[in-house]
Amino acid sequence: MCGHYGCEDTRQTLSLHQNVLDKNDHYAEHNRSMFQHLLVLNILSSPGAGKTTLIQRILHDVDLISGADPLNRPQGTVQPGVIVGDLATDRDAERLRQTDQPVIQINTGNLCHLEAKSVGKAAQQLELDNLNLLIIENVGNLVCPAVYDLGEDLRIVLMSVTEGEDKPLKYPTMFKSAHVVVITKIDIADVVGFNLEEVLGYLRLIAPQALVFELSAMTGEGLTKFYAYLNQSLFQRVASTVV
Repeated sequence: MCGHYGCEDTRQTLSLHQNVLDKNDHYAEHNRSMFQHLLVLNILSSPGAGKTTLIQRILHDVDLISGADPLNRPQGTVQPGVIVGDLATDRDAERLRQTDQPVIQINTGNLCHLEAKSVGKAAQQLELDNLNLLIIENVGNLVCPAVYDLGEDLRIVLMSVTEGEDKPLKYPTMFKSAHVVVITKIDIADVVGFNLEEVLGYLRLIAPQALVFELSAMTGEGLTKFYAYLNQSLFQRVASTVV
């Protein structure tokens, strides 16, 4: 029937898609070898959820993150680098460069996600030996990036209070893949009528594996706990690479 009416061969499409993912996974493993001394964060969200604002705050607060260990153990300093993915322009990268931290831009053109190969190439433009934290800001999208491994250690999915409570239900693949879910713009939750208990219930259902943080990158609310988590994850990663 499809041959007569010109409709797509589903088997061929699935095979092509699997080949693309297999090739991406190969590059992701190569990235892991290159990133073995780094903690790598893949930060994902829909457009406007606050990825760039949160990363900008992190870059400004590296000294706070370095001292965020609740036991006050001396652990060294956070040395970050950033890779930013956008379809076009380098506006977000320019914002982040104002922090005087190293930032590399990837423009994907028509691609709605970052791929491991392009991330690896971009990372080679950073002085990785001088870094211990690599932050990847993925393209704003809750669909395509969910199935592309970039070689990251932690997948951090943001959702803002302005998006409503049902994002985990609408985009389960993304949230099921998350190590961390960050609910952003929590300072305006009451203003927009955001029901925190409802979304926490959805996250327990869809993403029970994920740690959940509620914060505002603008006011600083909730950042102390998030920074303590980054501190612990970073220096556990660094300790694991020490022979």
